Amino acid sequence: MNVSRPAVHPVEAPPLEEAAVHVPRVRMKDVQGMPGTKGGFFLRLSQFSFAIISISVMANTSDIRSATAFSYLDLAVGLQSLWILSLAFVDIYALLVKRILRNYKAIRLFTICDGITSTLAFAAACASAGITVPIGNDLNRCAFNHCTRFETATAMAFISWFAMSTSFLMNFWSLASQ
Repeated sequence: MNVSRPAVHPVEAPPLEEAAVHVPRVRMKDVQGMPGTKGGFFLRLSQFSFAIISISVMANTSDIRSATAFSYLDLAVGLQSLWILSLAFVDIYALLVKRILRNYKAIRLFTICDGITSTLAFAAACASAGITVPIGNDLNRCAFNHCTRFETATAMAFISWFAMSTSFLMNFWSLASQ
């Protein structure tokens, strides 16, 4: 029996035009809060202001050395404020030259360092809160210690951490979208 079989004949693809080869990539919309935007700069500014308030309140307390957690809070928030200040300068530069930071290596560095410094600040704020509550409630030693100053510094560190974690998530999102 002579049955016809389907045959596949290769067809050549038409040559690509120059415009089709160099199609620009579609980038993610610029979200305020990412590095190099006005929202990112104001986020850094709020982080820095709360961190500085926390440091200055702790620095004006005479018995900061009464617990290691308070010294750790001072050190962690100080490191965080230096990192925030350096990134604020980068944001100012990006705003002045009207560029948004899209460099993969720079955003990766921002994301990693934001994650590390925010984790350190959160751990220090939690440790300080863990010491402040027993001093005030259990030991009733607020007459000898500056409980309200410790609580204020801890609260400012938590607010600074919250703004820092928002910045970390924006950087992480920008890193994942590239």
